[in-house]
Amino acid sequence: MPHRSINVSGVEVTPLCDAVGPMGAAISRPLAELFAGSDLPDEPWVLHFHCYLLRDAEGRLTLVDTGIGGEQSPASSWAPVPGALTGELAAAGVTPAEIGTVILTHLHSDHASGAVAGGEPAFANARYVLQQAELDAARGQVLDQVVTVIKDRLHVVEGDAEIVPGIRVHLAPGHTPGHQIARVGDVAMTGDLVHHPVQLADPEIRYLYDDDGETAARVRAEVLGTLRDERAILATSHFSEPFLRL
Repeated sequence: MPHRSINVSGVEVTPLCDAVGPMGAAISRPLAELFAGSDLPDEPWVLHFHCYLLRDAEGRLTLVDTGIGGEQSPASSWAPVPGALTGELAAAGVTPAEIGTVILTHLHSDHASGAVAGGEPAFANARYVLQQAELDAARGQVLDQVVTVIKDRLHVVEGDAEIVPGIRVHLAPGHTPGHQIARVGDVAMTGDLVHHPVQLADPEIRYLYDDDGETAARVRAEVLGTLRDERAILATSHFSEPFLRL
């Protein structure tokens, strides 16, 4: 079942738990190696994979990220597929066809694989919002199995943009070249801006799989600083609890 929703600025925000599990052998590393200099224990990391459903006052539905996808998805080499996103949406009273907008924070397989199903767009009536820099950098399985499938439904933006009235995206690169976060009121859906709570205490702690660790650390510090000043709520992708008030 989805986590409890919150309402902010006239928008209902519902966290959807797509999966819970450790990294698979293909990319698994101890926490101490994934977050060098963090003094975290030398043990595996169990991740939560959250997506977010936004329902505004007009009934428009926006989905932030699409999770790990099916058993043959690009995430299948390392993530606990299949994801439960469709079932989570159903529990929230929503069918995939009702989603009008999908915001992809970035194109890593655990965030974008659920955008397709059976070789077709999983959200047949949606536009898929992606940063131009992320599209330009797309490679490999996600390019072949996801981007090429949804290419006719892509809504490409550059930098900050209002996607639906009251819902905005903001470029926050580093983890990937076109990584973006989504904002509604004082809620920030942060994608992979932060992976582990240790990075809240010290934004300079880098993550092994950031594309550009230096940029990611700088952007993380800047964005978290702004969000703290606003007393914002983080809606995270991989923490055990989806919401965190700064």
